[in-house]
Amino acid sequence: MSLVDFLDNSAAAGAVPGKTDPRAACFHRSMPGYAPSAIAEAPTAAAALGLDKLVVKLETERFGLPSFKVLGASWATCRALGRRLGPVDHPPPTFDELRAALPPLLDGLTLVAATDGNHGRAVAWTARMLGLGARILIPAHTARERIEAIAGERATVDIVDGSYDDAVRLAASLADDDHLVISDTSWPGYEEVPGWVADGYSTIFEELAEQLGDEPPPPLVTIQIGVGALACAAVRALADGERVIVGVEPADAGCVLEAVRNDGRPVLVPGPHRSIMAGLNCGLASQVALADMAAGITAFCTVQDSDAEDAVRLLFEDGLRGGETGASGLAGLLALRADRPWQTWQRFGLPARPAGLVICTEGPTDAAAFQRITTGVGDRPTG
Repeated sequence: MSLVDFLDNSAAAGAVPGKTDPRAACFHRSMPGYAPSAIAEAPTAAAALGLDKLVVKLETERFGLPSFKVLGASWATCRALGRRLGPVDHPPPTFDELRAALPPLLDGLTLVAATDGNHGRAVAWTARMLGLGARILIPAHTARERIEAIAGERATVDIVDGSYDDAVRLAASLADDDHLVISDTSWPGYEEVPGWVADGYSTIFEELAEQLGDEPPPPLVTIQIGVGALACAAVRALADGERVIVGVEPADAGCVLEAVRNDGRPVLVPGPHRSIMAGLNCGLASQVALADMAAGITAFCTVQDSDAEDAVRLLFEDGLRGGETGASGLAGLLALRADRPWQTWQRFGLPARPAGLVICTEGPTDAAAFQRITTGVGDRPTG
C-alpha cells in the first residue's frame, strides 16, 4: 500500500469564496422521506491512522438510495426544469411545487445521464418520482448489480461499448426538446447543470455543521474526486486557508491531479479506467469544478485498489458499511500514512495526532465485491 502519485498544492490553496445556494437544502428538506445522513466516529480507523479521532459522514442512504448523488441530481433537475417553466432564478422552492408544475412538460420528456452507477440511478429515481422518463448510458464494464439497480428505477439503460467519458459524449449528443441531459460533469457550452449538481451537494455540509454543533469540522479532510462536483462543494464549505483538504483519485484516473499540475487546464487521462472505485473512473475533470478544487485542495493523491479494499475493511471493523468508492477518501489517508508514517500529518503543518473527516459517499453497491473484500470469500473481478 502506497501513494501512486502526490501533488502538494499548499502554496496555492486557501479559502474559496462561498458560492453555495441555500435553496438547495430547503428543497431537499421538502422531499418525501428526507432525513439528514448520519455521522459516526471510527475509532479503529483513527488508531490505524494515528489520528485523535476520525469522523465519518455516512452518505450511504439517501431516500432509499445507497449514495449522496440524489442530492445533486434532484436539485439540478429542479433548476433545469425550472428554467423551462419560468424565470431562471426562481425554481420551484419545494418538491411538491415542482411536481405540480410539471404536467405541461410530462408528455414525452426524458431525463438523460451518463454514469458509472450512482449518478445515473439518482437521475432515474428523480425522473420516476416526478413522472418523467429516464435514459441512462453506462459503460459495459459496470457491475451487473449497478446496472440492474438503474433499470429497477424504470429507466431505459443503454450499455456503451467504451468508457465513462464515451458515455458522457453519447449522452450529450441526445440533448433536444424531449431529452434533458442532467450531467454532473461539464463540457464547452454545458456548464450550468453541473454547477447546480455541485450546489445540491452543499446539503451534506450544511447538515454536517448542524451535527457538529459548536465544534468546528476537523482540521484534516479527505475527499474523493471523480469529475469533481463533490470536491467542489467540499472546498466551498470547508476550505479556510488553514484546514488541510486532500483530494483522492484512482491510480489510473488522476485527471484532476493532472489538470492542477497543468495550471488548471483539463488533461484527458486515457483509459481503460477499471478501478474498483467505480464512481471515480473518470478520465476528464469537469471544467466548472476545476477552479474551486485548485483553489481549495491542499494536496492531491492517487491510490491503488488495494488501498480502497483496506479502507472498506477498516470501516467494516468499526461497524460501518461502505462501498469501494465510498471508502476511497479513507483510502487516501491510509496511503498517506503508509507513505511516510513518521511525518504523515506534520508534513501539512498539523499536530502529530489531528482529528480527521472523511465522507463515505456510498454503501455497498456490489454485494459480491463487498463480501469478497470483507470476508475473503469470492473471486476477484477480471478484465
